[in-house]
Amino acid sequence: MAEKHSKPNFSHSQVSEILKRCYNLTALETRSLPSYDDQNVYVVPVEGCECILKILNSEHSENPDLIEMQTFVMSFLHQNGLPAQTALPSTSGQLMSLEEADCGSGLQKYLVRLLTYLPGTTISKIPSTPQLLYETGKMAATMDNVLQEMRHPKISALEREKFIWNLANVSLLEPYLHLLDGDPLQEVVKSVLHQYKTSVEPQRSNFRKCINHGDINDLNVLVEPDGNDGHRISGIIDFGDMHTGYYIHELAITIMYMMIEHPNPIVVGGPILAGWESVLPLNEAEKDSLYVLVLSRFCQSLVIARHAVTLQPENEEYIMITSRKGIYIVSQLWKLGKEHVEKVWFESAAQLSKRK
Repeated sequence: MAEKHSKPNFSHSQVSEILKRCYNLTALETRSLPSYDDQNVYVVPVEGCECILKILNSEHSENPDLIEMQTFVMSFLHQNGLPAQTALPSTSGQLMSLEEADCGSGLQKYLVRLLTYLPGTTISKIPSTPQLLYETGKMAATMDNVLQEMRHPKISALEREKFIWNLANVSLLEPYLHLLDGDPLQEVVKSVLHQYKTSVEPQRSNFRKCINHGDINDLNVLVEPDGNDGHRISGIIDFGDMHTGYYIHELAITIMYMMIEHPNPIVVGGPILAGWESVLPLNEAEKDSLYVLVLSRFCQSLVIARHAVTLQPENEEYIMITSRKGIYIVSQLWKLGKEHVEKVWFESAAQLSKRK
């Protein structure tokens, strides 16, 4: 994991100055949005449409090829009919600019993009009906499928071999397990890591490769009313964790995050799986690995959050949102066991698919 890097903290006047200088826009209103390690500012300019100024942390700002790829992916998905944000060009035609500022760690450089604003509210604020979970699974699979067609000279920037959030890198958590010393959670995490090594890694050669969004969580999926007392997905945001990976990883990540706010987390897997398989049926190795991969993602989230709090104690409340509920859910899933959980997921997915 990276050592302490600087989370941007641009003032209202700095944001207004960037908007004027780079985009010739006058900020009528600016409002900070929550973020893990970047700075997202909602902007209403005098000249028209709402937008989001995204200022990347100093570490990610050192990798412009990766950010260029993320920006290209968003545009590619948008062109293919998926609700992704796109970057707006500056007055000089650039899609990103490098700004220098002191946000508490000395002068550092931060990459800045102006993104379109997507309507809707985060899915975390809406009761997760089976239909909405089905649509989320379907959207995740559709997105990864569409990205298979994408070509770009800098696509290798997405390889990110040592990326701590990549589900292929679960063993990178081991040096951080001491952060759980004295916590009963440590035993669960160690057991899951052991299961991962013995049951998931040997099957990886049978997983199908793709490009992962890598962070389809309940704060990164936007929904709006569909006119029939339900909701439809109106946006997928935050492509900062994108990397080359496997289809089954995306599914596991989506199931794990959608459990967090659900009153009965175990039932979430079925409808998401049904939606996913309406686009991309799983093979046997993928099916067999799903349970351990979902638990592995919980472990990544919990351990990385503990580490992040040691680096950003002032941002503890936001960082630990997922953790507090996650500890309870991962312990429950581990106690119930693979066979029981799989039965719940695969049987309800089969029933839902029949009804469709």
